[in-house]
Amino acid sequence: MRFERQGRVEDLEELIQRGQAINLSCPNDSGILNNLANALSTRFEQRGDGKDLDKAIQHHRLALQLRPAGHPDRSASLNNLASALSTRFEQRGDGTDLDEAIQHHRLALQLIPESHPDRSVSLNNLANALSTRFDQRGVGKDLDEAIHHHRVSLQLRPDGHLLRPDSLNNLASALSTRFEQRGDGKDLDEAIQHHQLALQLRPESHPLRSNSLNKLASALSTRFEQRGDGKDLDEAIQHHRLALQLRPEGHPLCSSLLNNIANALCSRFEQRDDGKDLDEAIQHHQLALQLIPEGHPDRSSSLSNVASVLSMRFKQRGDEKDLDEAIQHFRVALQLRPEGHPDRPSSVSNLASAVSMRFEQRGDGKDLDEAIQYHRLALQLIPEGHLDRSASVNNLASALYLRFKQRGDGNDLDEAIQYHRVALQLRPEGHPLRSSSLNNLANALSTRFGQRGDGKDLDEGIQHHRVALQLIPEGHLDRSSLLNNLANALSTRFEQRGDGKDLDEAIQHHRAALQLRPKGHPDRSSSLSNLANVLSMRFAQRGDQKDLQEAIQHLRVALLLIPEGHPDRSSSLNNLANALSTHQHTMQDLDDAMDHYRVAAQCAPAGLLQRLLASLQWVNDAEEHQHTSALDAYALSLQLLDSHISTTTSVSSRHQARKHFPHDLSVNAASCALRRGNVYRAVELLEQGRALHWAQIARFRTPLDDLHSRDAQAEAFVNRFRGLSAMLNRPAQTSFNDGRSITTIETEAQRYRDLVEEWNKVVEEIRTFEGFSRFLLPPLFADLSEAACEGLVIILIASRFSCDAIIISHRRSPVHLRLEITVKALRDLVVKHLQMVRHGHGDSDTFEDVMGGLWKKVIHPVVRELKRFARKDSRIWWCPTSLFTALPLHSAGEYKHGSQVLSKLFVSSYTPSLLALNKARAYPKTTSDIKFAAIGQAKPSFGSWKPLRYVHPEVEEIEKLLPKSLVLFTKLTSSESTQQQALCTLQDHQWFHLSCHGKQDLEEPFQSHFAMRDGPLSLLDIINADISCHEFAFLSACETAMGDLSAPDEVIHLAAGLQFMGVKSVIGTLWS
Repeated sequence: MRFERQGRVEDLEELIQRGQAINLSCPNDSGILNNLANALSTRFEQRGDGKDLDKAIQHHRLALQLRPAGHPDRSASLNNLASALSTRFEQRGDGTDLDEAIQHHRLALQLIPESHPDRSVSLNNLANALSTRFDQRGVGKDLDEAIHHHRVSLQLRPDGHLLRPDSLNNLASALSTRFEQRGDGKDLDEAIQHHQLALQLRPESHPLRSNSLNKLASALSTRFEQRGDGKDLDEAIQHHRLALQLRPEGHPLCSSLLNNIANALCSRFEQRDDGKDLDEAIQHHQLALQLIPEGHPDRSSSLSNVASVLSMRFKQRGDEKDLDEAIQHFRVALQLRPEGHPDRPSSVSNLASAVSMRFEQRGDGKDLDEAIQYHRLALQLIPEGHLDRSASVNNLASALYLRFKQRGDGNDLDEAIQYHRVALQLRPEGHPLRSSSLNNLANALSTRFGQRGDGKDLDEGIQHHRVALQLIPEGHLDRSSLLNNLANALSTRFEQRGDGKDLDEAIQHHRAALQLRPKGHPDRSSSLSNLANVLSMRFAQRGDQKDLQEAIQHLRVALLLIPEGHPDRSSSLNNLANALSTHQHTMQDLDDAMDHYRVAAQCAPAGLLQRLLASLQWVNDAEEHQHTSALDAYALSLQLLDSHISTTTSVSSRHQARKHFPHDLSVNAASCALRRGNVYRAVELLEQGRALHWAQIARFRTPLDDLHSRDAQAEAFVNRFRGLSAMLNRPAQTSFNDGRSITTIETEAQRYRDLVEEWNKVVEEIRTFEGFSRFLLPPLFADLSEAACEGLVIILIASRFSCDAIIISHRRSPVHLRLEITVKALRDLVVKHLQMVRHGHGDSDTFEDVMGGLWKKVIHPVVRELKRFARKDSRIWWCPTSLFTALPLHSAGEYKHGSQVLSKLFVSSYTPSLLALNKARAYPKTTSDIKFAAIGQAKPSFGSWKPLRYVHPEVEEIEKLLPKSLVLFTKLTSSESTQQQALCTLQDHQWFHLSCHGKQDLEEPFQSHFAMRDGPLSLLDIINADISCHEFAFLSACETAMGDLSAPDEVIHLAAGLQFMGVKSVIGTLWS
């Protein structure tokens, strides 16, 4: 008893020593065993040594055995054993301990008649154990039963009963828990009422007054969080301080009281933003941690508390040391909560949130991937129906949304919306966090509208924003965020539909949000930027200079509030640049705008996607105002686009990612260079920005034999480069969704990004060696012009700014021709041609009209120049871009008038790029016998292909024409041409002819294929095969060189694939 009043350790040690001594002399005395077990349990609570608890349970089991059925003290032993098992569950998280405890409590209750004075105790104990199981598993029936037992127990303890305060407190705690689960404010009000009654029954001298003060304070804090009444919070802090004062220094409960007062101070800081409250909270949490030794079961909770308040202070003051220390504490806390621990889900979630916060500060994608991984794990650990499941679902959705904002993967956004909908369902009307879920779902829907343009998403988002705002009273901490988000959605709808009412309302809400974020508020800069952006919109609509001037003023202040190196600095610079370029009263305004765009696009912490978007905005504004920085903007945009695409894990995902950016970026860049008189740069930029998918594949197949033989260091780098390249090239084999789990896909994606990062570092090291300074950098014109070593190459450029031709010769300077045709006229020719080829619209006259127009406006001006230095019948190579890729350039001519046609003047060949032509010529010629394969497939057994009548005669004719003495000929007939056999034959024969059906897949172009007997021989199959030394391929199949007009400069078709993979000469088809 003296230990309970004063907390003296010496008293407890003496009690245990005496009990152990007596037990040795009386080993079968159940009373002695019971008392010793209780003392060991108390010492465990003080020191946290699990051995004490295990011995206590052991002694309680022995005591129970000595008290068989009918023994007057059996119910007491059952209760004591159950309490010790519950305590061990709280330490180790083994649910079997808790289930056994509840079983013993039920048996004990059955042994105690209704009129017995101990029945209330037994009811109370069973109720507490059921509450604990609810906390672990979230089954509402356990909680309802616990409240029922607490009510009955309270009835058995009328006014004046010694334990009535305990019953009041316990019932109140269970009601508070049910409020947290279901959000019914009546439960919380009743809980506070019971806590207040309990406190009145424990006067100042009562040893448990501190406990009552603490519980009442906690309930008041909870009501403050629901209703936002600061009086509840002030009263809670006052009660917590009094409770702490009533505990002598060093008391075992001091640490929990310190934690509670710290939590309340944090809440008050969040309401009033007084940094003193936060500093005091951190101080109390750190003192509490010092009082809990290593190995104590509460140490993980204390570590988490310290980490949480450090994270909070980081948000306020931005000191990265606080955040790093918080993450460190969260990691240690997680280690102390192994699998099965009841608090492991919250620990995983806390760590995820802190790592996600660090991503927002530093922009390191690894932090965000780790956060998502932990959020997924936390969700797996929280069962359906559990109180914390809605928060876990919400956190995962928010992290996925954040990753979409960084990388632009629509799958992340769709998954985020899906989880936000689930979270909203788990937070019904009346739930304290319903407004938060509505807001989060609305933000994600508005963002998806911005990506895909479905107005239903936007309207639903605005509706949710309005409801969320209605649920938050004036003065609430979250009101500014909700005003801001509603305003953003309204401004987006204005951009779509042009209703000025939406814009005016958006400005009104942004002004209100800004007022709620005074100087020093962490979100003030974003509010300033948002208000400035809508003011700029209104200026663009109505032309009031005051709006634009106010916008620029706000943007300048917002930029000053964001420190160097912060990820948000890029978007702030971008916004200011946009406003200045709109304003441009002076040339200095325009120069400043372009400089801001440049810095925004170079801000590494912002991430590749944000930087790319900034550079593209720079391109647009520089072109619009004909600024001299336009060429730099294009060059940086092409570099960032390549880097952004390279971080995706498969050819399919790269193709989808590329669709989100301007398809004509490279041709516009080349046009810009030509308009500035720089032909060399035009060619370099064109090559840098076209065929990004092929460039990505080629990087990982680059030979380094010259460097490998230099020295040991060089050999090590080459070996590492080859190893990493092989691993990075491997995902091309699993490009499409094959049923893997999201977790598996994300793990592989993170692994891929890590490999890309390491690969880039190795490439940088290789560039330090003499002769390798430009290793895998975009090639210079001097290298590209080697493509003309066997004949002139003519690049045709179709840009919205101009249509041009560049004639490249091996030894002469390139010649630039400005073509008279416009993009619109060129598109008309392409449409006519494709309608005729694909749908049979038109006749020979249509074909002659198209070819005549092409000759007059494009080919004839080029031919006129070619005749100056190229002999008739010489071979030339066409390198078409954009719309030119859809036209048969070799067929151009004036057929109706019997005049000139290109095919009678020059022998035309094609190349998708200069690099592809150089690469094909770089492979050594085969010196062995010519191995020629003819593969025919007239009747594929899959799909709905029509039989081809002339496949076999075609193959037979080829066999007749080949000289048998020089050629080793192989023939595959329809019965033999399976997918696998055809692929093996292609690999083994340097010359081949394919006669079969062909298909260009516009949705997944790397799944374009030749139809074999048992399935498709896809472009992806060819990429993964070794055909690097092949000489010739004749593709007698439909759609083998047609490509996709929505992304013509990526040249993803079967003929291009063969050429990029190393076949020197390929004949493909432009017909369907």
